[in-house]
Amino acid sequence: MKAAKQRRKRDTTEIGWREYVGLPDLGAPKFRAKIDTGARTSALHATNKRPFRTASGNWIEFHIPVPGTPRSTRCKARVVELRKIKNTSGIPEERYIIKTTLVLGGRRWPIEVSLADRENMGFELILGRTAVRRRRIVIDPGRSYLAGLPASAKKKTT
Repeated sequence: MKAAKQRRKRDTTEIGWREYVGLPDLGAPKFRAKIDTGARTSALHATNKRPFRTASGNWIEFHIPVPGTPRSTRCKARVVELRKIKNTSGIPEERYIIKTTLVLGGRRWPIEVSLADRENMGFELILGRTAVRRRRIVIDPGRSYLAGLPASAKKKTT
């Protein structure tokens, strides 16, 4: 029993209330994210959203900020769904949901992200609880940047 408990602890990743993450599918190798277990869905700051349809389904084109510069990156992703999500004021709004790869420290896995207007917020990305659920992650709300920079090397999905 003791060995199993030690193995579980060793397999756990401790992160802080804010971390550097990467979204390589969107061309964003590193930016700051706030870990928000009060939010169910993750939210990414996106502008100039333009939905379109192809033979393979519904897609959306949008821009995301390039941290530290006044520029943005143009992205394209398949729309998973259109979902009503409460904004920071508690008012439901329809948002496009996409699936992308999250890199946190040396780990990577797929997450769903809503595209939102976060221009007046302190972080371009909020990581909601479904993004970190069942990933053996422990959040220390009193610390920051415990996972280090996102790994640039491709790792197996965990």
